[in-house]
Amino acid sequence: MKITFDCDLTPAEAREFFGLPDVRPMQAKVMEEVEKRILAQLDGLSPESVLRTWMAFAPDQFQTMFKNMMNYAGMGKTGGKGSGGG
Repeated sequence: MKITFDCDLTPAEAREFFGLPDVRPMQAKVMEEVEKRILAQLDGLSPESVLRTWMAFAPDQFQTMFKNMMNYAGMGKTGGKGSGGG
């Protein structure tokens, strides 16, 4: 024997019918907290903040690395080191 019935219920009515708690207030509070934490961390992802963090650990090494990158980038120009024009 097979019995089928259709119910036209809202989610709130279904929760009440099955005796489940309404978790919407708790969910709203959790989402507020998550939003606060995400917004607080966004400042740490800005390019300026990342650069400040890197510079704080080893400013001399970072400056040397940056200088080396600039020198390497300039090597391909005519008249530069390694251009073969001599």
